Amino acid sequence: MLQSLKGRTAGTLKWNAIDRVASQLLYALTGVVLARLLSQEDFGLVGAVLVFQAFASLLVDSGFSYALIQRKRPSRVDYSTVLWFNLGVAVALYIILWFCAPLIADCFQGDRRIVPLARVMFLTFILNASAIVQTNRLVKRMDVRMVAIANSIGLAAGAVVGIWLAMAGYGAWAIVWQSIALSGVKSLVLWTTQRWRPRPVFSWKSLRGFAGIGSRMMFTSFLNTLFQNIYSFFIGNRVGLVSLGYYTQSDKWSKMGVMSIYQVVTSSFLPALSDVQDDPVRFRRVASKMTRFTAYLTFPALIGLMAVATPVFHMLFGTKWDPSIILFQLLLLRGVFTVLCGLYNNALLALGHARAIMWLEVMRDAVALGALAICFPYLAETRGDDMVWGLTLLLWGQVAASFLTWIATLTVTARKSGISVGHMLLDLAPYAAQSCVIAPLMSAASLLSVHPALQLLAACAGGGLLYLGINKLAGSQVQADLIDFVLRKKKL
Repeated sequence: MLQSLKGRTAGTLKWNAIDRVASQLLYALTGVVLARLLSQEDFGLVGAVLVFQAFASLLVDSGFSYALIQRKRPSRVDYSTVLWFNLGVAVALYIILWFCAPLIADCFQGDRRIVPLARVMFLTFILNASAIVQTNRLVKRMDVRMVAIANSIGLAAGAVVGIWLAMAGYGAWAIVWQSIALSGVKSLVLWTTQRWRPRPVFSWKSLRGFAGIGSRMMFTSFLNTLFQNIYSFFIGNRVGLVSLGYYTQSDKWSKMGVMSIYQVVTSSFLPALSDVQDDPVRFRRVASKMTRFTAYLTFPALIGLMAVATPVFHMLFGTKWDPSIILFQLLLLRGVFTVLCGLYNNALLALGHARAIMWLEVMRDAVALGALAICFPYLAETRGDDMVWGLTLLLWGQVAASFLTWIATLTVTARKSGISVGHMLLDLAPYAAQSCVIAPLMSAASLLSVHPALQLLAACAGGGLLYLGINKLAGSQVQADLIDFVLRKKKL
């Protein structure tokens, strides 16, 4: 059974990694082209709509996808009930938001261009609702190959539509229809390749069975979504759509790195941890190994990306988006704590402690709102040539809130899982320390008088070789297992 779990976890990690790499390459290609063709205001218009779409999409899911994965053996009635519930909520919310579109525009200085954009963009959460259960079933079985394929095909379709419309001069509509194409094609691929079909039944008993974990996880996700999007609302409302465009761009590109790692961790590790939830000794061993693996990937990836932010932006966009660079770096720093909290939340959720996750999220949002209240009077301020000084101050508040949440989540997870805080920190420390030492050396590459692409190449090659070499000398078992897995197909 141990080898079976290890094999399934390794396979899930592999396909999640393939999914993330392929998705981010396609997403990056589209993003670079659109960033060059469209204006800051175009991104600001769509960013305003995305604030409300994020909350609507959250209500559609209702937290039941987490409950389905946490439950050891969900039935066909369980899956069917959740699907019909998600679709029903999606349609109801779309109708409500269609009529509320003018009110949304009023929140962003009354810009009426937002109204038609919102009414079309909101169709995406109906399309996404249709794919939630199909995706969930594959994740539950730790068979995510088709999820990766569907994501890639959807992104490719979205790229074609978005770039064509941008080149044709459709402005913000290019981003809207890119999102529609992505969601629609992804859902279509999943439904045409999977044999499972829902039964024409709806069980209130089944729905109530998910209510405990589902409602707590929905509330947790609601708070997390609030934490992620409340800043876009206030930036667009108080500062304007151009500044929101700078923030939206930095947020989008930082999420490509942060969420790639976050989704690999949550999608790959939660099913495995749920399988060993009844064996405390084995659970602690598996959780510790997952922590080391996450730290090995997260710290060099995100801290290294912070170090090379300037050559990355200059290579992709020239100097058009320079005000976004500092915002991008701060969002990556916040992302380090986001990934670690997601890892610990997996352990808590696998053990059935959804209530603890919810209260940790409440704490983070309380701190974040306090920081927002302090920074709010300075939000629209600039300092000399720094036109995003107020936004920078705002993001430092986010970083502080995320750090405090990580400390609290670490403490609660240690108590609930039986793994000591010291042991959990020791799993993280080597990789964090190495990354912090190597990052300044990578940053120095941006001082070279060469093309930004060569600066980036020098930084990544030098930093990567140093990181691999240090871990080789230190005898890192995680690195050895990962290399063996890649080269010789060893199970992690």
